[in-house]
Amino acid sequence: MINLESIARKITTILFTQQALASAGFIAAATLNSIVGKELSGHPNWAGVPTAIYLLAGAFAAFGWGYVFDAIGRRNGLTSGLIIGAIGSGISFYAIAIHSFAFFLGGMVFMGIANAAVQLARFAAAEVSNPQHRGRAISNVVIGGTVGSVVGPFVAGPAGKAILSFGINELAGAYLVSLILFVIAAVVIFIGLRPDPREIAKQIAEKYPDTIMRSKVVRSMVQIFSQPAALVALISMVLGQMVMVLIMVITSLHMRDHNHLLGDISIVISSHTFGMFAFSIISGRLSDRWGRLPVIITGSATLMLACIAATLSPDVLPLSVALFLLGLGWNFCFVGGSTLLADQLSPLERSRTQGFNDLLVGLASAVGSLGSGFIFASLGFNTMSWIAAAVSIIPLAAASYLSLRRVAVS
Repeated sequence: MINLESIARKITTILFTQQALASAGFIAAATLNSIVGKELSGHPNWAGVPTAIYLLAGAFAAFGWGYVFDAIGRRNGLTSGLIIGAIGSGISFYAIAIHSFAFFLGGMVFMGIANAAVQLARFAAAEVSNPQHRGRAISNVVIGGTVGSVVGPFVAGPAGKAILSFGINELAGAYLVSLILFVIAAVVIFIGLRPDPREIAKQIAEKYPDTIMRSKVVRSMVQIFSQPAALVALISMVLGQMVMVLIMVITSLHMRDHNHLLGDISIVISSHTFGMFAFSIISGRLSDRWGRLPVIITGSATLMLACIAATLSPDVLPLSVALFLLGLGWNFCFVGGSTLLADQLSPLERSRTQGFNDLLVGLASAVGSLGSGFIFASLGFNTMSWIAAAVSIIPLAAASYLSLRRVAVS
């Protein structure tokens, strides 16, 4: 007899490992994207364009990946995504070496497509786990990003110095590191992710029939997101991502304009990404214990506080605290929202609905990234932070309303 719990632990461990490797690669690049965008384009208001392109590519790819994961399995889907990421990193490295903004945007497209595939790994962990432990399973994968939060930003400096010795722009070093990490992650998934989570999910559905959403008809997206709980889950992830990206993307350039060195920028971005991932194990368990909605409410309130704190000072310590809170708030919204959405779906609805969700998340964050450059250039960092704080009120209000409504019904 197959031990489903043992297999679930193994699968979650493999997904954690690939998340750690991939996130280090993505974060290493994200640390410098706005700086590279300004340098290659020659215009500060274009600083957010590379990340916007990266996010848009990921957004449109996410919906497609949902169908791909159903067709070829989670293992082959994730492996393919990581290989595409390695190609994108190589193109970005070459673009910086030859000082081509167009080539760099091309590399961002490939990396965005790859990130969309990697993000769906959290749902693969959820579908192989006991329904009562879905929040924990998602958080155990997301926490892999803690490694990336520490390693990613800090490789930018040393890798840049190593590349500079060969006469190549120091900004290219981080993208070479990303390429190597994506290749390693692809090997880990291809060898280790057996059996495929898609097959285990079917057995989980049979073992826990009372806790799985079932329907003879696969519902449309309109039907699914007309449910208040599914809609709140979507709002929390979409707007939580938008707020986080709006501030994160431009912080490096904001600090550069205040004459901070790459080392100072790395400290702040590392603090932010540490907040994004390190507390996933807590947010997942709180999601299972408190409930999904209280976690989303806590995350939204933390996002609002972070945006206000970011306006206080451009110095390293205050910005580190503000960006840490920004990451923590995003984590609570992301984990709580992902778990709440997983609760609303039948096995046949999962991949395509989760892909559609990530499509909207990507589109929202792309708008935040693209808008950050223009808002920063025309209105400044503080005004942008206040706008982000106002946006964070929306998921806070939506989750609070649904929570109060449930209490009233009960």
